[in-house]
Amino acid sequence: MRAMRKRLFLAPLMLIILAAACVAPPPEAPPSSVGAAELGDPTLGLRYAEQSCASCHAVAAGRSLSPNPSAPAFDAVANTPGMTAIALNAWLHTPHPSMPNLIVDPDRIDDLSAYLATLKTSS
Repeated sequence: MRAMRKRLFLAPLMLIILAAACVAPPPEAPPSSVGAAELGDPTLGLRYAEQSCASCHAVAAGRSLSPNPSAPAFDAVANTPGMTAIALNAWLHTPHPSMPNLIVDPDRIDDLSAYLATLKTSS
């Protein structure tokens, strides 16, 4: 059952990643400045995640068990193959089929994306 839930989560996520990969950075931004750390504040992103996401998701680094078993841990999201800063940002802008009707505050998306980027491992 858990594997099925994971597949149901990953299928739309992979479509988002593929779509985000086709998006070029804005012309005024050189490719070297597209990293999530330059776009937002990871400390503010963690604070937002703890306030708005932690009731369902495991948001802290190293945590893999979310309070809601259907909600992926932020570590898992950040380390999904192909997950880039652009893909993370697209993921945060896109409604998720299994999520409640929650919209990430547009003023916090860059911060949350920057925080998620800090969870990415180098493997």
